[in-house]
Amino acid sequence: MKKGNENANVLLGRRIRTLRNLKGLTQQQLGEQADINYKFLGEIERGQQNPSINILVKIADALNIELAELF
Repeated sequence: MKKGNENANVLLGRRIRTLRNLKGLTQQQLGEQADINYKFLGEIERGQQNPSINILVKIADALNIELAELF
């Protein structure tokens, strides 16, 4: 079960990074817009953190996308 969670975190992180890059934002810029630390954002993008739904909502809002688009 743990391996599946790790894979999901990596896939989610890659999706966030892709969307961030498409918007032309740095991790620091997105972090500021989402009101989260850019280092934490980097850990999410690398699949090292499992963000809460509240954090994902902040990221989606900062990217100006629907939450479902993160998945």
